[in-house]
Amino acid sequence: MDRRLARRVVFVAGLLLLTLAIGTTGFHLIEGHSLFDAFYETLTIITTIGSEQPLSHAGKIFNSFLILFGVIAMFLSVGTITQTIIDMELRDPLNARRTKRMIDKLQDHFIVCGFGRVGRNAAFELQRAAVPFVVIDHSEQRVERAIAAGMAAIRADATRDESLREAGVEHARGFIAALATDADNVFVILSVKTLNPGLTVVTRAAEENSEEKLRRAGAGTVFSPYSIAGHRLAQALIRPHVVQLLDFAGEAIGLNVTMEQLRVPSDRASGPRRLSTLTPRESGLIVLAIGKADGRMIFNPDAEIDVSGGDVLIVMGEQPNLRSLENSLSGAR
Repeated sequence: MDRRLARRVVFVAGLLLLTLAIGTTGFHLIEGHSLFDAFYETLTIITTIGSEQPLSHAGKIFNSFLILFGVIAMFLSVGTITQTIIDMELRDPLNARRTKRMIDKLQDHFIVCGFGRVGRNAAFELQRAAVPFVVIDHSEQRVERAIAAGMAAIRADATRDESLREAGVEHARGFIAALATDADNVFVILSVKTLNPGLTVVTRAAEENSEEKLRRAGAGTVFSPYSIAGHRLAQALIRPHVVQLLDFAGEAIGLNVTMEQLRVPSDRASGPRRLSTLTPRESGLIVLAIGKADGRMIFNPDAEIDVSGGDVLIVMGEQPNLRSLENSLSGAR
């Protein structure tokens, strides 16, 4: 039950209780009826059945106002209930069609399978990076939470191929398997890699002995929360400033600074280019490493090194400067 529906229920119940309380109190004080008789009198009036009990002059005046107030309250209550029923009947089909149209238009997007603690944080990170993605979860409450956060989400069983196709897995760019158990993640990864063998898949292993199974299933990267947490705890004691720098680069607390990976497009006409021409000193960008097309990683590269098509630049800097470099690389294609 969402907040709007809850507010409507509280409004209807409160309005009816208020009307009954006013009528019961009024007839009890004015006509001297018992509380039950006064309650029954009020109930027959607001339901337009009418009462045959004789009333005094003051009682008739009070009854006239109660009739007006009661009828208005009943009409408001019936209208609110009717509108709620119509909204509940139409909301799901309309949202489903709108979400389907949105997903059908996506290309090279990401899919987050599972909106639990891990999947939710991954989805928020993708949302912060402003990249297209879709959330899949079997829980209606989790899907509604994702939609309320402005995400495209569908309620489906991710272990079924039809659900994966509905999320556009065949033309997706990456897949995050964040289901509750390692067995479920293995199963869904096998299905995903069957439908899209070239898809990049990342997941997390709840048990240490599941890491190799997840990799054999097709996951390119497997994170073990316990191993990562233990490593970071030790590093926080041994090298606290290094951990602080990594946290700063990963979260960019208080600044518009982050790390980004940018692929250099292939351009046979121009050939290799100097790194200094891509990221001059005035750009304010720091190239931390270059991932070469042959798999090598060059850390702290010299400004005069040649960069070829297919190389990946690991760059740190402010968001506008990173977007400028990304546009520049795309324009040079």
